[in-house]
Amino acid sequence: MSALPWYEDVSPGRGTLPPRAWYARSDASALSLNGDWAFRLSPTADTEDESFAAPDFDASGWGTVAVPGHWVLRGKEYGGPAYTNVRYPFPVDPPRVPTENPTGDHLRRFDLPADWPAGGGAVLRLDGVESCARVWLNGTELGEFKGSRLAHEFAVGHLLGARDNVLALRVHQWSSGSYLEDQDQWWLPGVFRDVTLLHRPAGSPGDFFTHAPYDHVTGHGTLRVECDVPGRVTVPELGLDLATGESVTVPVEPWSAEVPRLYEGELTAGGERVPLRIGFRTVAVENGVMTVNGRRVLFRGVNRHEFHPQHGRALDLATMRQDVVLMKRHNINAVRTSHYPPHPAFLDLCDTYGLWVIDEGDLETHGFEDLAWQGNPVDDPRWTPALLDRAARLVERDKNHPSVVMWSLGNECGTGAGLTAMARWIRDRDPSRLLHYEGDRSCADTDVYSRMYPPHAEVDEIGRRADEGPERRRELPFVLCEYAHAMGNGPGGLADYQRLFETYERCQGGFVWEWIDHGLVHPVHGYGYGGDFGEELHDGNFVCDGLLFPDRTPSPGLLEYKKVVEPVRIADGGPGTILVTNGHDVADLARLAFTWSFLADGETLATGPLDVPAVAAGASTRVALPVPPSHPAGAETVWTVRAVLAEDTAWASAGHEVAWGQIPVSGPATAPRSVTAAAAHPVRPMRPVHEAGRITLGPGVFDARSGALLSLGSLSVAGGARLDVWRAPTDNDEGAPWQPEERHGPLWRGLGLHRMRHRIDEITWSDDELTVRTRVAPAASDLGIRTTYRWSADGSSLRLGVEVVPEGDWRVPLPRLGVRLGLPAALDRAVWYGAGPGEAYPDTRAAARLGRWEAAVDTLGTPYLRPQENGARIDTRWVELTSRTDGVRVRGDRAFSFTARRWTTEQLDAAAHATDLVPGDTLWLHLDHAQHGIGSQSCGPGVLPAYRLDAAPASFSFTFGPAGG
Repeated sequence: MSALPWYEDVSPGRGTLPPRAWYARSDASALSLNGDWAFRLSPTADTEDESFAAPDFDASGWGTVAVPGHWVLRGKEYGGPAYTNVRYPFPVDPPRVPTENPTGDHLRRFDLPADWPAGGGAVLRLDGVESCARVWLNGTELGEFKGSRLAHEFAVGHLLGARDNVLALRVHQWSSGSYLEDQDQWWLPGVFRDVTLLHRPAGSPGDFFTHAPYDHVTGHGTLRVECDVPGRVTVPELGLDLATGESVTVPVEPWSAEVPRLYEGELTAGGERVPLRIGFRTVAVENGVMTVNGRRVLFRGVNRHEFHPQHGRALDLATMRQDVVLMKRHNINAVRTSHYPPHPAFLDLCDTYGLWVIDEGDLETHGFEDLAWQGNPVDDPRWTPALLDRAARLVERDKNHPSVVMWSLGNECGTGAGLTAMARWIRDRDPSRLLHYEGDRSCADTDVYSRMYPPHAEVDEIGRRADEGPERRRELPFVLCEYAHAMGNGPGGLADYQRLFETYERCQGGFVWEWIDHGLVHPVHGYGYGGDFGEELHDGNFVCDGLLFPDRTPSPGLLEYKKVVEPVRIADGGPGTILVTNGHDVADLARLAFTWSFLADGETLATGPLDVPAVAAGASTRVALPVPPSHPAGAETVWTVRAVLAEDTAWASAGHEVAWGQIPVSGPATAPRSVTAAAAHPVRPMRPVHEAGRITLGPGVFDARSGALLSLGSLSVAGGARLDVWRAPTDNDEGAPWQPEERHGPLWRGLGLHRMRHRIDEITWSDDELTVRTRVAPAASDLGIRTTYRWSADGSSLRLGVEVVPEGDWRVPLPRLGVRLGLPAALDRAVWYGAGPGEAYPDTRAAARLGRWEAAVDTLGTPYLRPQENGARIDTRWVELTSRTDGVRVRGDRAFSFTARRWTTEQLDAAAHATDLVPGDTLWLHLDHAQHGIGSQSCGPGVLPAYRLDAAPASFSFTFGPAGG
């Protein structure tokens, strides 16, 4: 057999310079080669014809492609994106790839700037190319490389001319490197990061390593800068001027994610001045706990793929900064760079704004799991040089960032000697950081015990150090590198995880999966997911599992996470006081201002500042509240206390809310159990009137044969206000096939809960009540729910009491329990008193606060990329739906949940994209006594027992009256 072509060879490449530290700028000249490049796409990897690399090649007939960019996002003529989670989209026969291997030839002609220095050398840097590239300059081959999310450089000074330089790249979509990059994201070939020409003055640094440990006992930092050439290091703020390789110890302020103190310095060597951004900090494991600068760290983290809905992984600096600012504004303090090193400019932002970083290697071989890991490259010595190359390019590029506190070998690669070799190399090169890898439960090569999606009970066990396993593992800090799968509606159970993290010192938080939905702009669907671009093999909307929607709008899940991880806890401190706890790792409360407001039945009666001392991190204090203002007797009253930024920061203005708490003072007045017992309704109850096939009861008109409500005052009613137990399953309801727990969505559908039938057993009426007895049940099952509706009325209000009694052996919970009715579409405004302003469910309710809220009906829903149950407002006392001329108010005898939308649950369930949902002529109102929780079972644990809606006898009631009543 002939030798394999270079792109199928397991070697990492040839011709590249050794990896080195990346820095954004120096005083040396640089030329960006980003922009429009000439481009030709071939369906196969033709390695014979290299004529396009010749300086005189005529590419006038070619198209163009943007660099940075991905050719598959340029239009159908260039192919299309493809999404798989685990499975390789090509036959698994390492290191071979298909003959059908789309190949993009790229050409860029450029002149050197007039002020380009005459002396010294030059380096061509390519920061990211998927999946491999062969490179020529002015007809001379420079070499080739693999490692898509890694920087590669070539020495080119001897080849450059002042004018008409021609840079040629041949990029293959598939290579042996693709087996190492099975990273649960879109497969997007192209030159997607910067291409830059760098002048290298004579004697300038090739590489440097800034060492800046901090001693938290003495408050001193020690600075030493290694450099491959002699030079000097200056830090004016510290009064330092020393030679490279020398050490100096001085008093400093340490760097942390909460107080990202950076000292600006400069490295001067040869003819170049390189800026240094120095953060003094020490990472350690002490008594089984990870510390930075002697303080335990609690990660409030996210996993972040690089993604833009139009440009794929080609992110500009403004988008990266937007990500960081959004993280800081939502109390996120840590990022795992899943599953590859990010654009290096992102780490500069993390240094500046303050985020802990787990920097992950460009490595994942997850597709071999389905093959029992047979042929896995990380356990094949032929691939070890490629693995070591990836480890070196990770560490050398990013080693000078204080935000990076852990190196991660990669993700979901099983185990093997290649990983051990990587770990040994990294430990030898940089012992100042911890080493992370989740895939080896022995933790032989790691400094932390890392897990994905363990259930809460297991986290509790691990926190108590009662878990089984190697003794060494039980001595390690515990981190959830992935948890709380943010796919669709959810994730649920965040607050329950956070309680465990804050209870057990060993549990040092985790990283929600993930930051953003990877919905690509689609001409029909708005945003597309797997399968929408013609892929034969795909994993559907599993690529849409983020806390941000593709346009970077925060989802309800992100708002919930912000509240759950808020670094200040505000709780009831006893009569007339609150307890304020500072949950920061480092910072005191001096940067925050506190305010109070007093609410009665949701209305704010008074507000004012609250004097809270600068409590140290980890400490608590009790603070007295003012005397409550006068308020109506019997009103439900509550204090709301907010912690906001006292001054502007780099990531938010003064007044930005960091944390809040509500402290009840008096509960709501007890709701009447029936119209006849209501002191608020002194008029006599009305008698049902049967006439011409209708029954009239106060403002309600019913069908005499079915008992269905037909109208409510001047409002027509569709659907009869009858029992509803179905919801359009969420992604978390549907679960994942590999889950060990029961998946409720398929079970619900298998039972037929989406097609319940309503049998009328009896309709009776008396002097003051209309009673309808029914049995609600699915076909092909002996399960059912005996349901009794009791209607009563006074002069203006109609009350519905519902009693349910399940029949049969219900082994699965109900999706929901309530009533549904259709109202005129003209009702377009909602006002409610209850929890808000956004959607909330039993286990996603931390961010919902009590108040009086108002919104357009059309904004109540949440536009998840795959339509599913959404938009519920929990703990509602009353809700009004109004138009310009009409309206209705609904009260509950206890707190309830309401949802209002312009399509039925059945239509919502049938839709694959938001564009499939077309508003109808009915507004469907759901009034729920209860809903089943959300959980995280699209990849994580299901709904906790406390949030299950098990079938059981229940009774609840609603009173319908005119708006404003």
